[in-house]
Amino acid sequence: MTDYNLPDIQLLENKTKPFLIWIPDKTYIVLGASNRADEALFLERVLLDGITVLKRPSGGQTVMLTPDNLIISVVYSNPKELQPKDVFLKTNRLIISALEKAGIQDLSLRGISDIAIDGKKILGSSIYRNKDSLLYHAVLNLAEPASTFEKYLKHPTKEPDYRQGRKHTDFVTSLKEKGYTPDYHQLTNLIMQSMEEASLTHISTNDPTNK
Repeated sequence: MTDYNLPDIQLLENKTKPFLIWIPDKTYIVLGASNRADEALFLERVLLDGITVLKRPSGGQTVMLTPDNLIISVVYSNPKELQPKDVFLKTNRLIISALEKAGIQDLSLRGISDIAIDGKKILGSSIYRNKDSLLYHAVLNLAEPASTFEKYLKHPTKEPDYRQGRKHTDFVTSLKEKGYTPDYHQLTNLIMQSMEEASLTHISTNDPTNK
């Protein structure tokens, strides 16, 4: 297990870049700051399949990032003035606005930091704060089957009220499962536009055709 070193870590190092939208180059498991691998993962399966495990400095529960996810990361430069609940609310509303423009319906804010479709989680997010910046990091599930999460991730020790004890396959969904197959570039552009309208400046994206 190594420290978190994926592309959005650069946002904390370069204050001129307020957001990054990207697709992972392979599958990763990312433990939250308070998570332990033996408690959060089916370690034998993880080791057998050679999945890279990282530890992030932010809170929240363990997540999987795959090439069928879209990662949306935003850095805010005035962390002392921000409350986590306000960051989640503001940023997730911007994402919902973009998704609705792509024709995706029945979206709702759920729990502290999730977006759901028909009561199933489609996006989860977390934040990390240091003295200079606050990093918002979200995982939007484009097409990864919930059975993947069920295979490697144990039931979390903490869960939002709306989960109601459901296992991963009953709680998590994807845009593909819900019948949506938006063009990657269109969806990315819509999210960027939503961020720009909120006075965030476009920085960069990576093209999934390179994976």
